[in-house]
Amino acid sequence: MMRVFDRLGRAALFRLDPETAHGLSIAALRSGVPLGAAAAADPRLAVSVAGMHMPNPLGMAAGYDKNGEVPDALLGLGFGHAEIGTVTPLPQPGNPRPRIFRLEADRAVINRLGFNNQGHEAALARLAARAARGGVVGVNIGANKDSTDRIGDYALGAARFAALAAYLTVNISSPNTPGLRNLQSRESLRELLARVRAARDEALAGSAKRTPIFLKIAPDLVEADLAEIAEEVLASGIEGVIVSNTTLARDGLRSAAALEAGGLSGAPLFARSTAVLARMRRLLGPGVAIIGVGGVDSAAAAIDKIRAGADLVQLYTGMIYAGPRLPGRIVRELSAHVARQGLRNIAELRDTALEDWASRPLG
Repeated sequence: MMRVFDRLGRAALFRLDPETAHGLSIAALRSGVPLGAAAAADPRLAVSVAGMHMPNPLGMAAGYDKNGEVPDALLGLGFGHAEIGTVTPLPQPGNPRPRIFRLEADRAVINRLGFNNQGHEAALARLAARAARGGVVGVNIGANKDSTDRIGDYALGAARFAALAAYLTVNISSPNTPGLRNLQSRESLRELLARVRAARDEALAGSAKRTPIFLKIAPDLVEADLAEIAEEVLASGIEGVIVSNTTLARDGLRSAAALEAGGLSGAPLFARSTAVLARMRRLLGPGVAIIGVGGVDSAAAAIDKIRAGADLVQLYTGMIYAGPRLPGRIVRELSAHVARQGLRNIAELRDTALEDWASRPLG
């Protein structure tokens, strides 16, 4: 019966343009309307990653709650963690509308939002107001489009959010801010990671808190790029990598909106992002945390990411198509899977298909 309601709700929302529908979903979560139910806690799903402790490995990816309006409501849906942002130092409107396109035949979305958000101050105020509630809420930081010092914007984000965020994500892989992905080049990345880490450390000086830093990378990278990024990550001492952001690839799409400019997310991204994830795990070794993102819309997809090398997984587009009950459903199915396999903890799945995924083509 609940899946019928999910389908009816999706049909109603899909009559609206995507950005209006997104705003309504945020408003519904903010109002406290019960949209979904978390699964019962299962200690076999509990994970500890980069000093953070979560009830399960499933998280809400950045991009949904850009301004930190509903992280606790997201945790209430069953997510083990939630990531807000991308947040830039100054508010910015982003790119002109329309800028989100549903590709229903492909269970995908193209967006060219361009880091539209209310800026640091608004997000800081909301995070400070919820700080006592606990839960793992990460902050995805970015640079303003017209900034004259983009690396400085990231360092400022790290300094301002280090004390309130469970973790920080350095997002240099969005395709919708011109030139941003250039920060993935070796020399720029070295300076970026050094300055962000220094800003984080200075902000937390004298505190027992240690806020992990994750680097979010693009899926549209070749083997040599991945090797260089891995070397810089290891040299920098940051705690983890998020694989991956949206893709510019359009291979095999059937939807009319397939040629819209922007980043593609959803089911078509799954195979490439998982192959990149496995390569990064092989390059980084077992000790660096990896969050797998891209095409997760089921427990089976989440398990594939973990078996390819992910410690945690995130979704966003999958919930657009499956509704707000998806996280609870995935977590329940993860519990069933570990029970069937006789696992003590879901972390035992990690890397069990690493070589298979790492050997798959990136194209």
